Amino acid sequence: MRIVQIIDSLESGGAERMAVNYANALCKKIEFSGLIATRKEGQLLSQIDKQVSYLFLKKNKSIDLKAVSRLRQYLKNNKVEVIHAHSSSFFIAILVKFVLPQIKIVWHDHYGISQDLSLRKNLSLKLGSFFFSGIISVNSSLKNWALSYLSCPNAEFFPNFIGELYSTSEKMVLKGNDGKRIICLANLRPQKNHEFLIDTAYLICSKNPDWSFHLLGKDFQDSHSELLYKKVNDLKLQEHVFFYGSINNVGKALEQCDIAVLPSISEGLPLAVLEYGLYKLPVIATNVGEISKIIISEKEGFVIESNNIEQFNEVLQSLIDNEKKRIELGQNLNKVVSFNYSEEAIINDYILWLNSLPNFAK
Repeated sequence: MRIVQIIDSLESGGAERMAVNYANALCKKIEFSGLIATRKEGQLLSQIDKQVSYLFLKKNKSIDLKAVSRLRQYLKNNKVEVIHAHSSSFFIAILVKFVLPQIKIVWHDHYGISQDLSLRKNLSLKLGSFFFSGIISVNSSLKNWALSYLSCPNAEFFPNFIGELYSTSEKMVLKGNDGKRIICLANLRPQKNHEFLIDTAYLICSKNPDWSFHLLGKDFQDSHSELLYKKVNDLKLQEHVFFYGSINNVGKALEQCDIAVLPSISEGLPLAVLEYGLYKLPVIATNVGEISKIIISEKEGFVIESNNIEQFNEVLQSLIDNEKKRIELGQNLNKVVSFNYSEEAIINDYILWLNSLPNFAK
């Protein structure tokens, strides 16, 4: 089988990282695995396996015929059978299908605001879905939405999985005191609820001044990130809450931390929680998306309701006070992630699913 992943950029987001994960995993399993970034490169470029064929399209407008032509030539030259299009990159995949009708398109839905999908309307996606051979959803709610709203009957839920966390020679040293760091991996978007986390930091650090919070994720340099920086300054938390932006050495950062949190108000199946588990960190997360299917009980971590600062603060304080509990939770979550969200298991199921699709290229 010859498959290429298409994604708009290689910046450090969940959809982007999954596109890289699929390309890297498939290069060990199939005849040809490729990855195409359409609009922008980014930090994840360095994490693409050398065996993966890579192309940057340099697409600069919605309908860029030169980019479509370059894509068509690449697909023909490499005898690609399947385009695995992530998020909004489905559009260029459909355009190229008009000139290469034998190409099959699988669309991967990474939509993160899955709390009220009845409000999600997308006419171009609905029309485009006539051209899809299959749809992958990152949680069961998105699968049900796809089956009810889109025009492709072959939708399946595949959980996100974690591959190897690539590191670079670049040093990554977190601020704060060793043994007393709390980490949050999340881009600075409103649904990630960093405001809530900063309020929590104010309560925690007033009682535990030697502890600190470390926020890693893309800063979009917009009004929302300005609000977060102002909040940290207003609460005089500059020595307790640190922003790092996007980094390549996520694994190195996780190794230096002791508790991991994700206070989101909306999620799919967040890679962050899987990465926390990979590094045996105790986790406090909110009950959104598929998180409760990863952290099933309080043996693996804590799942609380969104915006419940009293509960969040209470649970976080209990972990600060109990190192033995932190170690136990981290080890248990690691077992769950290793067994249920491994690259090997998901990729094998993915290939079987592709081969089961009607009229699909074998």
